[in-house]
Amino acid sequence: MRIARRAERIEPFYVMEVAKAASQLAREVAGTDRPMIFLNIGEPDFTAPPLVQEAAARAVRDGVTQYTQATGLDSLRERISQWYADRFGVQVPARRIVVTAGASAALQLACLALIEAGDEMLMPDPSYPCNRHFVSAAEGTAVLVPTTAAERYQLSADKVREHWNAKTRGVLLASPSNPTGTSIHPQELRRIHEFVQSRGGITLLDEIYLGLSHDAAFGQSGLAIDDQVISVNSFSKYFNMTGWRLGWVVVPDALVPVMERLAQNLFICPSTVAQHAALACFEPESIAEYERRRAEFKARRDFFIPALNAMGLNVPVMPDGAFYAWADCTAAAEKLGTPGSWDFAFEVMRLAHVAVTPGRDFGTVETSRFVRFSTANSMAQLQESAARLKALLA
Repeated sequence: MRIARRAERIEPFYVMEVAKAASQLAREVAGTDRPMIFLNIGEPDFTAPPLVQEAAARAVRDGVTQYTQATGLDSLRERISQWYADRFGVQVPARRIVVTAGASAALQLACLALIEAGDEMLMPDPSYPCNRHFVSAAEGTAVLVPTTAAERYQLSADKVREHWNAKTRGVLLASPSNPTGTSIHPQELRRIHEFVQSRGGITLLDEIYLGLSHDAAFGQSGLAIDDQVISVNSFSKYFNMTGWRLGWVVVPDALVPVMERLAQNLFICPSTVAQHAALACFEPESIAEYERRRAEFKARRDFFIPALNAMGLNVPVMPDGAFYAWADCTAAAEKLGTPGSWDFAFEVMRLAHVAVTPGRDFGTVETSRFVRFSTANSMAQLQESAARLKALLA
């Protein structure tokens, strides 16, 4: 069978390959005094709060399950619009919000709408691998630009200017970022966007972790800069609805009918049940619970990052959002006699029964030195993980 070249260009998602190995080992050690602890998958350990669950059940019970319009329920678009005003002080008209089948669908729609074959999109190295594959699926090329800890592992306007060429279509940024948990300073993002606009390009911004910001200096939406910024968001992370597959994208007015036409043909509509459930995310009781959980994520960060640093798993930049730790394992790998983060991750899994993600997925420059820890786990599990790692590396 002949496989399309676009499919062959998509690399395996190595995070999931590690997850499969961890799950296999977890079954083997399940009955021991050291069961597997999973710090490898970027998924909140919290689930949808009670009001959201009740709204989903009510939609099913009442038979409110038929297709919606491709852009999503008008009532949900209005709620999202109000959330931007309440949370970020940004006026985002509901008409510019397109509800999607997860942030993945939002990114796919944006790339299909805006990227031609041969176009290049600048992205930081390291960055989330699926984002560059959305570009590839649209026949474009993701150009990974090396970043440093001093740059918070984010692109700068100077680097965008340096790497821009005749093929460049725009930038695809994430703030806060997976795997680093670091954000772009709003002033730097403004400089990037102004340069991109001066070249007739697009600024595509992944803000799915924005609700989980821990620093007011960074926790601002890029939509405050200009209505030409395209922002992707999700109900998965802050709203704890990963398996519900619901997200949204905010686009300029001119792009709405294009996104709608694509969505009609590719997805018909997002999950109707998930949309009705998501309406309850914005109730005061739900928001209060989300804020309690955000504080818990911060408390976990504040414990775990210093613990990693103390045992030689250095985190060069304190994450200001999300729930990740991007740790340099060079010294730790030498202690275990492993050549890089890929082998180190499997050795930690085998010896300490702690699953972590090697840097291989996230880029090519220095990623063999880094592992990503997810702190989306209970404080007790993080404390136990830290104790096991400390003993292993002593």
